Amino acid sequence: MVADAAQRKLDNLPASPGVYVFHGADGKVLYVGKARSLRNRVRSYFQPGSSDLRAFVSRLERELTDIETFVTHTDKEAALLENQLIKSRQPKYNVKLRDDKEYLSLRLDAKKPWPRLEVVRRPKPDGAQYFGPYHSATAARQTLRLLNRYFQLRTCTDTEFRMRSRPCLQYQIKRCPGPCVLEVDEEEYRAQVANVARFLDGRHGELVRDIDVRMKGASGELEYERAAVYRDQLRAVERAQEEQRVAGVQKSDQDVIGFHRQGDQVEVAVLSMRGGRLFGVRTLPLRRVAVPNDEMLGAFLRQHYTDRASLPDEILVPVTIEMSEALEELLSENRRRRVQIVEPKRGAKAKLLELARENAEHAFHEKERAREDVEARLAELQRQLRLSVLPRRIECVDISHTGGEETVAVFVALDNGALAKERYRSFRVKGVGGGDDYAAMYEVLMRRLRRGKNDEEGWELPDLLVVDGGKGQLGVAVRAREDIGVPDLDIASVAKPRVTVTGEEEGDRVFRPGQKNAVPVRGNSALSLLLLARDETHRASNTLRKKVGRKRRLRSELDGVPGVGPKTRGKLLRNLGSLREVLAATEEQLIAAGATRRQAEAIRETLGSRAPAGPEAETAEETAIENAFQPD
Repeated sequence: MVADAAQRKLDNLPASPGVYVFHGADGKVLYVGKARSLRNRVRSYFQPGSSDLRAFVSRLERELTDIETFVTHTDKEAALLENQLIKSRQPKYNVKLRDDKEYLSLRLDAKKPWPRLEVVRRPKPDGAQYFGPYHSATAARQTLRLLNRYFQLRTCTDTEFRMRSRPCLQYQIKRCPGPCVLEVDEEEYRAQVANVARFLDGRHGELVRDIDVRMKGASGELEYERAAVYRDQLRAVERAQEEQRVAGVQKSDQDVIGFHRQGDQVEVAVLSMRGGRLFGVRTLPLRRVAVPNDEMLGAFLRQHYTDRASLPDEILVPVTIEMSEALEELLSENRRRRVQIVEPKRGAKAKLLELARENAEHAFHEKERAREDVEARLAELQRQLRLSVLPRRIECVDISHTGGEETVAVFVALDNGALAKERYRSFRVKGVGGGDDYAAMYEVLMRRLRRGKNDEEGWELPDLLVVDGGKGQLGVAVRAREDIGVPDLDIASVAKPRVTVTGEEEGDRVFRPGQKNAVPVRGNSALSLLLLARDETHRASNTLRKKVGRKRRLRSELDGVPGVGPKTRGKLLRNLGSLREVLAATEEQLIAAGATRRQAEAIRETLGSRAPAGPEAETAEETAIENAFQPD
């Protein structure tokens, strides 16, 4: 029986196009959908003998508490609104595309002076060109390195570009012409920018012809060094062409969509055809899919393409998509050129669809085998350590400090054998000093376990807690577990290799409470999961400790400047990049970076030309850790 509030709305639904939202208990959104006629579509869910066999439909009568509807003028508006609501409300039964921010794209803004190629995660409709997304971060960064090597665009950020006073190492190794400080032919630089865009677009034939003309022209003018640069570019393009063996049926840009489904598990493959050649293949998992294939594919297309700035001429699909005309119109507006959604039944395009389906099926079975391997390793880990539950969620903690100061702790998490960075947690040790690792371990474990026991969101207890160290650290963890009152939590410790008194070398060992002898890790694939967690915890805790120490040193230098407060310090360090650059900056540069005239004079007078004691430039890894960790 449908709830009274929902039943009243069913009786008064309009016949207009629009979007409907099914609500469950506690305000949770169950499902978001669109319709040409809200009255007909929404009522169809509750008709006796309905032919709708989707799994969640049978649950609606007992889960549905309310219905929300939005009327639109056109089908296209309904498709756009549906997409926005799915992303913002995260409904329980809609298809959720899981790669929303995991894939990288390359961005090139040709409108800027001296454009550069950069890696981004979220393309925006800002007028720049976006290429990708790439199936892995490694592929994106390899492409970036290749282009920087042969096409020689600047690699520095806009802030570094403005503040630089002499050419960097990239200029010295002939990978950048140095437009930051040197006279560079802007027309020649723009030509390189255009060549990079052609390369990433897959327009290799056009690119080869242009480079060949320029190479012969430079050679004819006896500029052999410039001709050699063009020669190297030609070789790089030819190697890229050799890797693309599959020829398309036409010279337009196409994306070919295929999928493989088993129950509610779906793997989607996207073949990118550019200029008639296969430019890339991506596979994306969709899990817990409760809708038919046509609706699943329509939801995938809306989420995958709606916000993308780079779109193909055609999207080939294996099944008919409901309201595909509205989606075509929406994508065409985003691209400002016609985008067609085509369902070929025969011929060369149908063969491309079969190729996409084969890629999806292959990726599905490969990932399934990987999951089965992880399941087997977790089961073996449970057996060898005599754990009470299968350790799907593992956490490992490590303490790090500098001579007893700046003590920090990091918890690293594994979900089903893979690092889960969204569950990393970090702590600043508050009540312990002097390098007492046991006391510091006890403090952070008590704080971490208390939050888990209190069921705080995002702090759920793991299946297995691992501490870095031997029996001493294990004893501390057991005491914290008992003191906080979670006696069922499985605990283990991982000890580093050592040399025994007899001169024998022992490898990594795992200790468990109540077991006298350690379990050796060497050659044990199940226990190697704990080494993965331990090594990652070392890396993360050391990086966090260095960041904390660097911040303290930065504060100690600038805190003594009269009239310069935290906001100004933050502006200067953010805009100039490091304390070294702050100390080297002129008064005018300090003012441009956020200081007032009086503050700039005070900085120059107080600090003079002093340089910081150690290198202050942040590495990319440290910047990533700083964004990922928020010490508690």
